[in-house]
Amino acid sequence: MANTYDALVIGGGHNGLVSAAYLARSGARTLVLESRGALGGAATTEAPWEDAPHLRVTRLSYVMSLMPPTIVRELALERHGYKVHPMGPYYQAFPEGGSLTVYEDDPARTYEQLARFSTKDADAWPKWNAWLEGIADVMGPLLTQVPPNIGSRKPSDLFELAKLGWSQRGMTTRMMGDVTRLLTMSIADLLDDWFESPQIKGALAVNGVIGTWAGPYEPGTAYVMAHHSIGDVGDGQLGSWGYPEGGMGAVSDAIARSARSFGAEIRTNARVATLIVRGGEVRGAVLDTGEEIHAPLVVTTLHPKIAFLDHVPRHELPEDFVRDIEHFKTRSGVVKINLALGELPNFTADPSTRQAEHHTGSVEMAPTMEYIEAAFQDARVGRPALLPFSDGVIPTTLDKTLNPDGTHIMSLFTQWVPANWAEAPHTEELDAYADRLIDLYDHVAPGFKSSILHRDVVGPHEMEQEYGLIGGNIFHGELSLEQLFHMRPAPGYADYRTPIKGLYNGSSGTHAGGGVCGIPGWQASRAALADGKKRFRKR
Repeated sequence: MANTYDALVIGGGHNGLVSAAYLARSGARTLVLESRGALGGAATTEAPWEDAPHLRVTRLSYVMSLMPPTIVRELALERHGYKVHPMGPYYQAFPEGGSLTVYEDDPARTYEQLARFSTKDADAWPKWNAWLEGIADVMGPLLTQVPPNIGSRKPSDLFELAKLGWSQRGMTTRMMGDVTRLLTMSIADLLDDWFESPQIKGALAVNGVIGTWAGPYEPGTAYVMAHHSIGDVGDGQLGSWGYPEGGMGAVSDAIARSARSFGAEIRTNARVATLIVRGGEVRGAVLDTGEEIHAPLVVTTLHPKIAFLDHVPRHELPEDFVRDIEHFKTRSGVVKINLALGELPNFTADPSTRQAEHHTGSVEMAPTMEYIEAAFQDARVGRPALLPFSDGVIPTTLDKTLNPDGTHIMSLFTQWVPANWAEAPHTEELDAYADRLIDLYDHVAPGFKSSILHRDVVGPHEMEQEYGLIGGNIFHGELSLEQLFHMRPAPGYADYRTPIKGLYNGSSGTHAGGGVCGIPGWQASRAALADGKKRFRKR
């Protein structure tokens, strides 16, 4: 009986920990199995430099926004150490000179900044934000909506579809048109409808391509922008982001402490080799050591290709489901670069001898949409970007607990290298790619390159091999139109259930996945508990 549980959770990333917390909270004897030696998955704080073990880095995912207050409240995450510092402004220093700063919480200063490039765009800015708020009113609630099984004639599925339609009864014809355009347009075309300045459009295009195998001119990137723009970090500011105190690993740690407080057990260095499936029902898991662990309920939060193509015998799954998972697109081309800095960058356009406001938010290298598009086109034809684009942040400007010795960590989320670089390390080419990006920052902030004490370059291959991010995709699957809502990860299985009875899918490859939000893990546990009904006594 020692190896028998009510519920198993495969994967100790943030979604797995959320699932475990809710299952244990319901009274289920719950065990989490994590293959790595540490929890968090891509939401992790690590010490990547052997010669500087005291320096801690948010290694992959790096900012918070989309976690629903419901999860934070119900799991008492703040009591367990969850704390987020809202980021400062958007900042871009241009290679040709000058800079742009966007203050989300200060319309007057933002107007002044935008008007330096275009008075027309400065006038359009509040209208743009009002339009986004309207979109958020519609799409925000959909992030926590279980997608209906569209096409099914089952009474229960038809009822859920009717409920979804009824929830949107207040939507006007104009709003429906706006949502349709958002889902199908490129971010470039959308921004062309609103703005004229290349610099301002470049600033807004970043959220449309971040983590995505698509340039700003690709259809569907307007939705990616919306996905990243409809959350907040509890400060009431639409689309705001923040640095979790202690790095992203502290978020995972807070969720783990919550899960343990409800009685969940968590094992690291416990790699699952296969799931035990008999007659279409899950019975547990077998570790790579040969150890068997039994449970009638399993939530997998691993990438769908691992969860279903590696862990479940193919003959136990419908052929069309297997085919859909095989065709699930999970390209990326992302390279994460972490830098330890002896001093903060001193930008020629905005000189500073100490920490300034523009150091506390995003510090971009994405001057125009054309610049971003050129980086993608390089990778698309099989070469790393000559001029990579970067979404940079310096979380240590606001989170003083991360490295109390005063060393600053700059996190650069960069794109693109060829998608097939997930198949091999490409170490020398990645180093050259990082050199080029560092030179770009050094051009606008002389001395930046010489201030670097250590650097950590994480390419798609390491993301796949070390963290289970197939293709290096941080979303467990591209956020393209054919892979959203009721299609994620496969039609007929977007309700966090799977073709295997007792097996549930809580990975970022399900609806609302993308970003550290916990929604997939939460929804998978809810589906499991709904199916179990009174199986577990609530504590």
